[in-house]
Amino acid sequence: LGQTFQVTSQEATKLSLAFSKPPLPSAEDCRKLSEDVQNAVLAVAAVYYWLPKGQGTTLRKMVRDATTEVVEGMIQLTDTILNAPVESLSQEQLISTGGVWEACEQVSNLPRGEYNQAAVVSALAAYLGVVKDAVEEMEHALVEGQDPYGDIMEDEELGFRGNRDTYWSEADRQLLSSCMGLMKASKACLKKVLAAVKTHGKADSPEQIAQLDDLADIANEISPSVDELALSMYPPVNPLAVRLNAAKLASVLKKVLEIAKTSHVCPPSEEGWVQFLNGAVDHNMNKVKNFTQGQL
Repeated sequence: LGQTFQVTSQEATKLSLAFSKPPLPSAEDCRKLSEDVQNAVLAVAAVYYWLPKGQGTTLRKMVRDATTEVVEGMIQLTDTILNAPVESLSQEQLISTGGVWEACEQVSNLPRGEYNQAAVVSALAAYLGVVKDAVEEMEHALVEGQDPYGDIMEDEELGFRGNRDTYWSEADRQLLSSCMGLMKASKACLKKVLAAVKTHGKADSPEQIAQLDDLADIANEISPSVDELALSMYPPVNPLAVRLNAAKLASVLKKVLEIAKTSHVCPPSEEGWVQFLNGAVDHNMNKVKNFTQGQL
């Protein structure tokens, strides 16, 4: 796999250098360059198509994304060469060549060992990073007395800074504290599932591989749900919109916990945190419902 991508980056460099300065390559040289580039791109694509589906959909998606990035980079490089004057190596040409190299080098980050287990670990770690950022951003915005728009809007643009549309009321803050509880539960859920997959995850059988893929697929829904809830939490707060987005996030978290509980990554030693997080989701969602009951 690594060798195939390395050959592609080398062909990108040869192509770029051939058209970096006069004289232009001969017709025969152009034909040979085109064939070499085509063969390199086809070899990269073949890596994805030869990968057995039984290895897991999470791994296949990662290899597909890496392959797509390389092919698109080569297309961009070719377009740049075709549209650039043949006088010197242009900045655009250098950038495009570097882009192909960077895309090819990404293959070194693809999972090793028990491939689909490692792929799911990589995916879950990425989801956790995004959710951590969202939680920290909202925690920062909710600091007592802070204007959530203070860092993106100037006073003169909003006029009177006491405008209710730019601040949270005390009632808003009570509601949002429960939403923050759900967001923190999302972070904890991903952290615990990630640790369980690292510790207990296996890819020795089709059933284990499928369970890992199911976990990755449902966990992928957490970050968008957290983002939707966070966006609805900014003033002016619509309590019903907040409740709806909180319910969506709570539903996703419950699904993640249920899939984890019934999979091989959750032996009896892991059941405690599953039960605890289920309770945390229910507790915070019930508080959201109570705070918004009068809006129904």
